[in-house]
Amino acid sequence: MVIKVEDLVKSFGDLNAVDGVSFEVHKGEIFGILGPNGAGKTTTLECIEGLSEPTSGRTFVLGMETQIEPENVKQRIGVQLQASAYFDYLTLEEILNLFARFYKRRASTSELLERVGLLDKAKSRVKTLSGGQQQRFTIAATLINEPEVIILDEPTTGLDPQARRSLWDFIQSINADGRTVVLTTHYMEEAEFLCHRIAIMDNGKIVAMDSPENLVRALPVPFEVKIITGSEYNLDALSNLTGVQDVVDDGEGTVRMRSSDAAATVSGIMAWSGQSGAPVKHLEVTPSNLEDVFLSLTGRGLQE
Repeated sequence: MVIKVEDLVKSFGDLNAVDGVSFEVHKGEIFGILGPNGAGKTTTLECIEGLSEPTSGRTFVLGMETQIEPENVKQRIGVQLQASAYFDYLTLEEILNLFARFYKRRASTSELLERVGLLDKAKSRVKTLSGGQQQRFTIAATLINEPEVIILDEPTTGLDPQARRSLWDFIQSINADGRTVVLTTHYMEEAEFLCHRIAIMDNGKIVAMDSPENLVRALPVPFEVKIITGSEYNLDALSNLTGVQDVVDDGEGTVRMRSSDAAATVSGIMAWSGQSGAPVKHLEVTPSNLEDVFLSLTGRGLQE
């Protein structure tokens, strides 16, 4: 176990931003905390990092209690905050060299810049970099002390899809080095792509925790089946097909069905089409995802 959080509570006045949170992070995994803005994700990380004092509860990193040994914890972790500010008059190389002075263990500045594809920008200033380059540099800065644990708070917010995917690949390469990664995100596809396990957080509480695959598999209706037909159809007949839990008529011949057994539902649709004479112009089966899990648990979408 690399990180352990026990009954963590962080209050601001009458508001419990973090309300009784407990979880463990295992060595070598990418662990994600998924939830909408305001769920308590960042506050949880700040308590783990030693940047914020819990109202109650305890956090441990690499066997050390953060609230008792904050400086020792900081020597062995790398942290990327949601917002980072750098000295405008320093180059990338100078910033990394400055950060290195705060740690006992120090990585090679040139090797870090080369790894994130910024060695040719070593003499440049941060403000001259693109958004994706700035994020890569920020994560490079978290590696300056050769940490065992990397903590990333919303690492891809504001990036275009190409830059986001590039950063995902870099995060995976960090993990492949044997480092444990903890990240927060409100992007469902990011959590599904990167994380071995996730904790879904809402209103300061963890409402579910498992691998993305297991969370989706546990849904009572793990599939959506959509058809487009060019004639009149009977919704009751579609509702009675095997596996169908509910039917939504989107109009203009488009019907969506949530199904617990996609194969049986598709077979039933083909039989229904043959018997009723209603042609099926388009048929699409989509597996449920973490957005559906969050909706099932909270009654609303991640972006709401």
